[in-house]
Amino acid sequence: MRDVGKYVEECDLCQRMKNRTEEPAGKLKLSEVSQKTWTHLTVDFIMKLLVVAEKNTILVVCDRLSKMTYFVAMTEGTLAEGLARLLQDNVWKLHRLLVMN
Repeated sequence: MRDVGKYVEECDLCQRMKNRTEEPAGKLKLSEVSQKTWTHLTVDFIMKLLVVAEKNTILVVCDRLSKMTYFVAMTEGTLAEGLARLLQDNVWKLHRLLVMN
């Protein structure tokens, strides 16, 4: 049994001719384009930075429609509650100011 498994793993033709175990994915569908700004956001983190003012991570929030981006300094160990507070205090308040002007 082991010899057969080893042979199949090392055989180039066996590896290229493997049967697929899952269904084909099908046709790609385009994502819907939002009509309003700040309804679809992307959030990412830039981590493992040098510590400055006790912060070592940058939270990046980007609106998918306008491509407006906010950068917020934070610590790597921030929990979900702290992240929600950062979003509320930095991104939403600044966004409201920009919309009002």
